[in-house]
Amino acid sequence: MKFQRGVSLNAIVLTGAALALVALLAMKALPPWMEYGNAVKAIKGTATDASLKDATMAQVRAAYGRRADMDDVKSVAPADLDITKEGGELVISFKYEKKVPLFANVSILYDFEATSAKQ
Repeated sequence: MKFQRGVSLNAIVLTGAALALVALLAMKALPPWMEYGNAVKAIKGTATDASLKDATMAQVRAAYGRRADMDDVKSVAPADLDITKEGGELVISFKYEKKVPLFANVSILYDFEATSAKQ
């Protein structure tokens, strides 16, 4: 007696639905993380810029704004930055929340926070 082998249609449909759900979640959840990474890169690059060592806050904000425009950072505006000097070094930090709607009344809430200070 021979037994049938292979995958049933039900298994294919359920697996496809699960993969589609995971793909939808990834497409909605990953862009805020990518933007956060670009914002961190922009503040660290601005803080380590040697030409801004004795710059005013307005000049630092303008320099960050140029870097943020290149990396397409919209969530952290130059006015949202906390700029201080610690030990003669420029320290830039920010903190913000990002709400990403998934479907119906389900959302993901991110709390992002970063600083250019060396840990």
